Amino acid sequence: MRNAEMRMRMRKWEYGNLNRENVESERKRFKGKNKMPLAFDTLSHGTIAFGFFNIESDMLLCDRYFFFADDFCANVVDMVEHAEEQVYQTVWNVQTFANAEEIGDLMGAIHGVRFTGFIGELYRRFPFPQQPEEFKQSPEGAQTQSLVTEIISKYAESKEIQVRVNNEKSETVIGEYRFSLIQFQELLKYVWRGGYPRWKNEIRPAYVTEMKNKIMLNGSGVFSKMDFDA
Repeated sequence: MRNAEMRMRMRKWEYGNLNRENVESERKRFKGKNKMPLAFDTLSHGTIAFGFFNIESDMLLCDRYFFFADDFCANVVDMVEHAEEQVYQTVWNVQTFANAEEIGDLMGAIHGVRFTGFIGELYRRFPFPQQPEEFKQSPEGAQTQSLVTEIISKYAESKEIQVRVNNEKSETVIGEYRFSLIQFQELLKYVWRGGYPRWKNEIRPAYVTEMKNKIMLNGSGVFSKMDFDA
């Protein structure tokens, strides 16, 4: 999909206000980047947000679902172990927000001008770095999980979502979101890289490395032809 077309399709996320003007501003701020942060395609919802949203936390968002990266990677490893099955179903535990405004304003928090909701409180604890070269995802983000859990519990609630992997049709359904093989693999490559900023000093958490190793050992089903370097 062309960048212009994707920008036109992007929704104005209440928690990030990531409209076209804000995305362009961020792209100019970090020169040399040719991919918009957090924008991924789905079969069911067009373009959605997925990714890290604070470099000191290993929490990920998948549009309206929030979960820690180590849980995500462990769930993926579980999927790998069932990759020979035609269809595999399981349950993931995620955090969801009944009121979208409680999520907060990501762009406002990044620029230090508006601290609302969960994301606003998180950025008060872990502000966006002043220098672009300091914008790197911390491989020690799991150490802040207790604090992040304490903060998000004020705004969100735990919820179980159904996850269905159709290895024969090469489709993955995470809650209400449906991904093709390529689309799902893009999420995995994003986590392997450390997101938009990449992992600090190219050092990855052990759970990320384990996820990749498991996939490379059993690259079948939705993991077929997986190439983390592409």
